[in-house]
Amino acid sequence: MRLLFPVLLLLFLAMLPPGIARSDFGRNSLAEFWELPDFFKEFPEQRELSARFTQRVQGDAVPASAPLGKARIAVVYPAIQASDYWRRSIVALERRLDELGIRYEVTSQFTLPGQEIREQTRQIVEVLKSDPDYLIFTLDALRHKVLVERLIARGRPKVILQNITTPLRAWGRDQPFLYVGFDHATGARLLADHVLETRPQPESFAIFYGLKGYVSHARGEPFRLAMAEQPGKRLVASYYVGFDREKAREAAAELLQRHPDLGFIYSCSTDIALGVADAIEAAGLTGRVATNGWGGGSAELDYLIGGRLEATAMRINDDNGVAMAEAISLDRQDRTEEVPLVFSGSFALVSSEDAPQRIEELKRRAFRYSQ
Repeated sequence: MRLLFPVLLLLFLAMLPPGIARSDFGRNSLAEFWELPDFFKEFPEQRELSARFTQRVQGDAVPASAPLGKARIAVVYPAIQASDYWRRSIVALERRLDELGIRYEVTSQFTLPGQEIREQTRQIVEVLKSDPDYLIFTLDALRHKVLVERLIARGRPKVILQNITTPLRAWGRDQPFLYVGFDHATGARLLADHVLETRPQPESFAIFYGLKGYVSHARGEPFRLAMAEQPGKRLVASYYVGFDREKAREAAAELLQRHPDLGFIYSCSTDIALGVADAIEAAGLTGRVATNGWGGGSAELDYLIGGRLEATAMRINDDNGVAMAEAISLDRQDRTEEVPLVFSGSFALVSSEDAPQRIEELKRRAFRYSQ
């Protein structure tokens, strides 16, 4: 029976019409998701639960008083990219589990961002053959939604959705075990505030999105709306370049030729930011045209220190791996009622003007397990 479900799942997804992965899921409107302020307002008990859980995450590990059974964890990540967010998450997860005294087995499958959803499905089918207790995945396209719904309905493994902190309204009470990550809209508004504070002059700008899906919309739309409220900020172009450094570089090089008066390019991911910065440098425009990072991983910080990025919304990265470990620990102790539906980690705005000492301190905080 364990092998039957993966086979049926693969057959089901094979019947989905072609092109559905390029749907408008998470792109036309974020109304299908609970934004965190609205979610906490509707469910105040979740706000209190989240606050207590956050204290647990930020504190030292407290091992269980009795031995716990081995946890089998399957991970399917879009981790083949310059951003080290995903790989650091696994390191933080494993090291916190070690401190908690939990025996575990982690099986990982990595893909390129935006890789054909059928390939991700194949990987999930593969890891499900070992009957894991927990599956850590993400949610960015309609096929992801359909797949996760099937897993939730099955009840095993328990699903942890990473890189999304806005519960789907349509799922009602049939939610995954945990949403975990860093709220995209919060990071976007942090960067928008920085731009408006440091660049008050009228200027034209562009937005470089990743793939058409939830992450691009959640990171791009709050920034676009913030700029739209300023009559001096003029959006002259927007591109979907995938989470692809080379595509971002090529698009930025062409854009800079067409718009020599461009002030800045808003980048929606690490790989995009690095590609855009490469194009700006190649055009001899470093210091005249700005771009931002997104996430504050090692590659971004190197570019920022070198003056090639203006600023980044730096995630206190390892907290999301710790949050997954703590949720698993509580679940293994039959204390699942102490696990909130959402854990959203914190950001710090870092700019190229910051002192090296501040950046080093933030790195110690953000990468406390994955240094």
